[in-house]
Amino acid sequence: MADPVVKRALVSVTDKTGIVEFAQALTNEFGVQVISTGGTARALQEAGVAVTPIEEVTEFPEMMDGRVKTLHPRVHGGLLAKRDNAQHMAEAAEHGIEMIDMVVVNLYAFEKTVESGADFGTCIENIDIGGPSMLRSAAKNFESVAVVTEPESYDAILEEMRQNGGATTRDTRVKLALKVFQTTNSYDGAIASWLQGQIEGATPDTRDLHLVKQQDLRYGENPHQNAAFYRVDEFASAHSLVNAEQLNGKELSYNNILDTDACWTLVREFDEPAVVILKHQNPCGSAVAATVAEAYDKAFECDPKSAFGGIIAANVTVSQEMVEHINENKQFIEVVIAPDYEQGALDLLQQKKNVRVLRTGGIDAPASLEFRSVDGGMLAQSIDRVNEDPAEFTVPTDRKPTEDEMHELLFAWKVCKGVKSNAILVSKNHAGIGMGPGQPNRVDSAKLACERAHEACDRMGVPAEGLVCASDAFFPFRDNVDTLASYGVTAIIQPGGSIRDDESIQACNEHGIAMVFTGHRHFRH
Repeated sequence: MADPVVKRALVSVTDKTGIVEFAQALTNEFGVQVISTGGTARALQEAGVAVTPIEEVTEFPEMMDGRVKTLHPRVHGGLLAKRDNAQHMAEAAEHGIEMIDMVVVNLYAFEKTVESGADFGTCIENIDIGGPSMLRSAAKNFESVAVVTEPESYDAILEEMRQNGGATTRDTRVKLALKVFQTTNSYDGAIASWLQGQIEGATPDTRDLHLVKQQDLRYGENPHQNAAFYRVDEFASAHSLVNAEQLNGKELSYNNILDTDACWTLVREFDEPAVVILKHQNPCGSAVAATVAEAYDKAFECDPKSAFGGIIAANVTVSQEMVEHINENKQFIEVVIAPDYEQGALDLLQQKKNVRVLRTGGIDAPASLEFRSVDGGMLAQSIDRVNEDPAEFTVPTDRKPTEDEMHELLFAWKVCKGVKSNAILVSKNHAGIGMGPGQPNRVDSAKLACERAHEACDRMGVPAEGLVCASDAFFPFRDNVDTLASYGVTAIIQPGGSIRDDESIQACNEHGIAMVFTGHRHFRH
């Protein structure tokens, strides 16, 4: 069958970007009869486009606040009839149904309505019925009908029609049909997820995730693994990694993405200017300070060797001074991510062609839910945030932390959450100078963290005294406390809850250590 020439087009769009120009081209260049509805018809008529109102086609008025206008045999018959089927065409002629060769439709902005915080009733009213019905009818009959869902497609469609005597090609129509079913699948999934959330809460019995490819990746964790980066708009907060603007550097790799997300997630825990340097999913440097440059200096001094080839995240605008300090340290970095950059900072960073520079445009909390894949399944959980109220902490030891120690403990507690379990974080002067990540037993983590802390103190020329420690989970035995005490730790923050808490408390009392129980655990596997 020859490619059908477009003679009649039904146009009904929520996003009116470019629709006037597209409709003008259809009518002026190709003599297409444009049928339209509601607000779209008014916009076209005001622009001088000749429009046939939908009610002239259906011989039925739009009714029920526009809920019923295109759900009619003269619309769907004109879309679904097979042009090469004699019976179809005879039945169409008998009932006065004329063919429709193109549908230009995009849907009510349901997702944006939900994101705006609209009430339940408003969200329900923004569930499109006629739009998806027309799209599906047209897409099913792609042999005869071209269906257009995005303004970005208009120019290419017109150019193809110019080259083909007013017709579209089958290859294009098939691709457009695929786009329709992807669009309606995503749209229905968003409605179902929202309604489930209203009824069943955060973990419904079933959940559809709509993954949209952001980019292909050269490879995965290793060169022999294929990989791609997908976005899930339902869980992409405004300033999350997937919405960051890349201002410089090569494309992000699989490992870049994993590490950058971990680094950006951690730095967002802090209100004061903070910098985190992360390598292989662990924060090898972390600090808060009065300025972002000072925070970077402190974070770098935590472990300059591990900082080489790392990811840097800041929770405030990156200053030129901070980038100058990165250059003075001759620190090679893979990625830097921040809400924004001073122009001088950006100019310096853009001199490094391989450094990926990401701007998020702001800072916000991560989405409410995270997913991890396992063989044949998915795990889902709410995002782990350090949002405990210090007023609810308990101090079971004889010695209570001083005000300065408590401030230091709260800093260490936030950083420790970003360290792989078993996790111990030793800090001094609001910098994470010692990290013990991922050890099978907590004593080894404690030793490793303390050794790194002492190395940092020697490097910085400060005494290894007054150190504080955070542990992501409780101490199962007092040997953890004894180890920390031997390295000069004077205050500890941990969840508590072990059946041997009394042993740890007694050990702290013997060493004169203040210990805080938060009542919350922050494992990171």
